Amino acid sequence: MSHDKYTTYSDYLQLDQLLSLQIERSALDGGEPEHDEMLFIVIHQVYELWFKQLLHELDYARDLLGEDDLRRVLHTMQRVLTILKVLVAQLDILETMTPLDFLAFRTRLEEASGLQSFQFRELEFVLGARRPDVFDRYPPGSEARARVERRFREPSLWDAVLRFLDRRGYGMPASVLDREVTEPTTADPDVQTALVAVYREDPDLVPLCERLVDLDEGVQEWRYRHVKMVERTIGTKPGTGGTAGAAYLRKSLNQELFPDLWAIRADL
Repeated sequence: MSHDKYTTYSDYLQLDQLLSLQIERSALDGGEPEHDEMLFIVIHQVYELWFKQLLHELDYARDLLGEDDLRRVLHTMQRVLTILKVLVAQLDILETMTPLDFLAFRTRLEEASGLQSFQFRELEFVLGARRPDVFDRYPPGSEARARVERRFREPSLWDAVLRFLDRRGYGMPASVLDREVTEPTTADPDVQTALVAVYREDPDLVPLCERLVDLDEGVQEWRYRHVKMVERTIGTKPGTGGTAGAAYLRKSLNQELFPDLWAIRADL
């Protein structure tokens, strides 16, 4: 058998394309590139790759919940939590860039802002944080707009968890199971009653609930570290893309994804 073409490491990972995507705008006018712009680009591209993987894993976990496959759900959730720790750790690298290092190329960002990350909005939506006002950041008819709108209309991970627990005999209120999925997740006393029963009666299901609490806490940790990184880099200056910078980001701190799981702590 003739093998005229072998798949190489570079081919498989499409390294030629991947490594050509770090374009330093500070060098586009013929000048010398600002040293730290490469770091800034790489970090944010890596974030987007991890966001892609998180969406891949969370979709899988949601599907597995529909199949009542608790073992693989827990394994997948552990992977999600491990990736989240990497996302937080990457901020340590970004914080090696001083405010002056960032200012040297910040104007090149123009209207670009991390708030325009459509994958991050997809992550928020799949985790139940539904905010229709974010659509305005994506032009009508664009692929980004189509993606966030599609996610907005899909059941969240929490929706899948509640249906899973309902099938396990922990009756969830019809008002929650049948609610419009585009509504944000809110605390519900009847859901909390069912969750208390889960914790007291079924130790096999408790790890699922605790992994969700870990996920919620991990996202809050990432938001906090992100805010502190922004404050450390630009202080109280306005952010790119017309935002209020750190002041805007602080509004999302301490917003719980799964409020019922936090509310029951005092009742266990």
